[in-house]
Amino acid sequence: MTRLLNEEQVRSLITVSEINEVVDKTFEGFGLGEIVNPTKVTLDLGETGNWPQNEGFMNAMPAYVDWLKVGGQKWVGGFAGKRKEMNLPYITALITLIDPELGTFTSVMEGSYISNMRTGSQAAVALKYLGKKDSITVGMFGAGLQARTATICIADLFDIERLVVWNHRRSTAEQFKADMEPFVKGEIIIADPDHPEEATDNEALFTFTPAQEPFITKEMVKPGTIVFPMGSFKEVSEDVILSADKIIVDHVDQALHRGVLKSLTKDGKVTEDDIYCTLGELAANKVTLEDYSNEKIICIPIGTGALDVAVAEVVRRRAVEQNIGTEFDFI
Repeated sequence: MTRLLNEEQVRSLITVSEINEVVDKTFEGFGLGEIVNPTKVTLDLGETGNWPQNEGFMNAMPAYVDWLKVGGQKWVGGFAGKRKEMNLPYITALITLIDPELGTFTSVMEGSYISNMRTGSQAAVALKYLGKKDSITVGMFGAGLQARTATICIADLFDIERLVVWNHRRSTAEQFKADMEPFVKGEIIIADPDHPEEATDNEALFTFTPAQEPFITKEMVKPGTIVFPMGSFKEVSEDVILSADKIIVDHVDQALHRGVLKSLTKDGKVTEDDIYCTLGELAANKVTLEDYSNEKIICIPIGTGALDVAVAEVVRRRAVEQNIGTEFDFI
């Protein structure tokens, strides 16, 4: 039987703390070699301006997670254009799970909530591996949904002493501040839209914008800072990457060919040899970080299907235990 779950049901079955725990355990699985996770496959539906001009894309993200004995795939994309006109969320996603021995589908569920939450969680858990304990100061670039989920997940693991948010539209940053104040113990400061550097004097910097041109430069990043260029856009300049003391990624092949490393890899300026380690190696204690208070660290968690599949499997098991959702048989 296959269990069908909608967004409301998914939300009710797992907490932020539990998502952080699942992400942590799955990163450890990567480090132990107990995850199968091919790189993302992208279906361009016009996001790049090419045909067909639907202003969108879809990514296929399959994975096998051994610690949960589950296989699955997230089918996720973003659409502007007509979807935006209809006031629908930019992200759309579906997660399917299978029994890895039989190949039968065990669940089909709405995937955008898990996708957004694990994006925030991977940033928070990465911070834990990178030696930050108890409290943290944060520079947040972007004030949309994923900036919110990152803040919520970080706040679950750390006391946020100060959060400086920068957004090109100040009204969005003001709403972000109002929404995030219940989670942030310290002060939330709104940076001037014309001065992104106002948010860079923090221990960890996160970028969650659709910028196609860099706005964070080498001079803005001080020693002792961890920069997280999240996703597939280009918010940081090449000299930020090339001047970094360490580059840490979640998935080597994927990180080299997507996001901020893509053009550098193509031009031969960054290779696999330039990757210091993966988050999985840190989680599995195969690599440790010494004091880096005088270093600049770049951490690039592009995102892996294994995290989505793992969280979804925990949700599915809860749904079975509590008899939530609809069961049906494909055969």
